[in-house]
Amino acid sequence: MKLGVITDGISRDLSHALSVMDEFDLDYAELQFIDDKEVGDLDRQERAKALDLINRHDKRVSCISRHLFAGMQMATARAGDADHIAHMDALKRCIEMAQEFSCKTVRIMTGKKEMILWGLNGAEKWNVAKGAWDAQLPLIAPAVELARSEGMTLVVETGNGTMVNSCWTGRKLIDDLDARDTLKILWDPANNCWAHETAWPDGYDVMKGGYLGHIHIKDVHVDTPRATLEVRPMMQGQLAGQFEPMADALRADGYDGVISFESVYHPGDGDFEAGFRQNIGIFKSLFN
Repeated sequence: MKLGVITDGISRDLSHALSVMDEFDLDYAELQFIDDKEVGDLDRQERAKALDLINRHDKRVSCISRHLFAGMQMATARAGDADHIAHMDALKRCIEMAQEFSCKTVRIMTGKKEMILWGLNGAEKWNVAKGAWDAQLPLIAPAVELARSEGMTLVVETGNGTMVNSCWTGRKLIDDLDARDTLKILWDPANNCWAHETAWPDGYDVMKGGYLGHIHIKDVHVDTPRATLEVRPMMQGQLAGQFEPMADALRADGYDGVISFESVYHPGDGDFEAGFRQNIGIFKSLFN
């Protein structure tokens, strides 16, 4: 399968990150932060320098990954307001960068999570954040239309603290927008642990039929009652027993997208490159 890494999980120094990728024969670079800037904020010279480095290391860019639409408040956000316009302008810059880098995929997020979106037998009156889900749709719809007009694919991440935090909500967003041609799920099964969605087979089965577009892999342990998230070494967290059947299913179903290792583990000292080196061999053995 096509394997890569989110480069700033190794280092925000792109040259160094690509050299480390060379060590481990990883072909696909997912770009999120380069030096002190998020993708979409690099100027023309900085983009040209980054593209030259990508080409000299013979890598392909799998995804331009900015935190688009993240943090928007469903109670107050409106399509066309100043915050939404700023996110749309950033999306335009990310699409332009993706086109320069011969990349067809741009990551988006969704707004700040409201905990209970639907309810029954009384919960619909007392517990549901009324209108929150419907408020999300007109915020994302213009992004879908822009990507469609530019021939790009958007992937919406199943994120921690976002409106889409499971494969189920990701699929619902795509269906509600009638956008399966342009919008896909960026599956981060570790993030979905907070929503108590089992990655395999539950989450995986929800995405069958053309909903899956990109994948992030890491291992975690969540403690929802204590509001605590621990990133763990690969095969030492909640997903340990699910990685192999996930990988087998992806192979059997002919998944042809990229699987990015998300190197957000460090061994207690803040050294994320050390965490990458500790875990990348296990990642490759599982998903090769």
